Amino acid sequence: MHPAFSVVFFTTATGAGYGLLALLGVLGGLGFIPADFWLGLVGMALALGLIVAGLLSSTGHLGRPERAWRAFSQWRSSWLSREGVASVATFIPTALFGIGWVLLGRSGGWVAAAGLLAAVGAATTVCTTGMIYASLKPIAQWHSPYTLPAYLIFAGMTGSVLANALLQGFNVGSNAMLAFALLATLAGWGWKLATWRYNDRLEIPTTANTATGLTGGTVRSIEWPHTEENYLLKEMGFRIARKHSAKLRRITQALAFAVPAVLLAGVFITPWSFAAIASALAAICQLAGMLVERWLFFAEAKHTVTLYYGRQ
Repeated sequence: MHPAFSVVFFTTATGAGYGLLALLGVLGGLGFIPADFWLGLVGMALALGLIVAGLLSSTGHLGRPERAWRAFSQWRSSWLSREGVASVATFIPTALFGIGWVLLGRSGGWVAAAGLLAAVGAATTVCTTGMIYASLKPIAQWHSPYTLPAYLIFAGMTGSVLANALLQGFNVGSNAMLAFALLATLAGWGWKLATWRYNDRLEIPTTANTATGLTGGTVRSIEWPHTEENYLLKEMGFRIARKHSAKLRRITQALAFAVPAVLLAGVFITPWSFAAIASALAAICQLAGMLVERWLFFAEAKHTVTLYYGRQ
């Protein structure tokens, strides 16, 4: 029993990809980032590569991947379906923006409009992803006011650190983007600490007694309802030792927040060659840390159904 890596990678890669796409759409479309062919090509390829890789990995989590297209029909009631619709719809303005900004070397006008629509689509898709988890009432750690903002904050954080690395690599970096990436990293760190504090103090009123409706005495399970593991036990019944959780939290803080923040701060006072290397290392380190953070996000969640298996 362990969180599926396909979902861990999906939420990490698409968050970073959509964050980078939104920044390129706004800043590139409005002319704050120069319409340079190679800069635009590498930036768009990186953003779309992360998005597509994440979306493809999510299909590996399905029991029948060939039926994934059916999820699009349930957009009226399913956040998962809305996520799929939003992700596909975002590709339309993204393609127009890429043609204008990368191939034609233009900004402003219809290119800016397409870039802004791509940014809105990216933010909308990240919101729908966050709502998939925030809407699940049986999982108290996810059904909280911290989940949806976390997805937006982390997308902006990883996207801005990637954007800074991109600009530094092409020697067109700005202190404004660097400062934004640093502040976003510190904001993400603070939000993660607040989330952990909230979850650690969370008191879940549901017990085996309230779940079964039996109020006399203490209800306990003496035998599983079935003989094999099911989906919920594999995905949301994982038990992680407190000491391992604490260790992984420290690793998350170091890789996703502390080290990138130090590297980004150092970029302010280093020459271009060192600044480019430090910015790239900050982006790589942060993405590795976010993989650990996402794994913990799933591993520490507990579904109410586990009460029927003797868990408290």
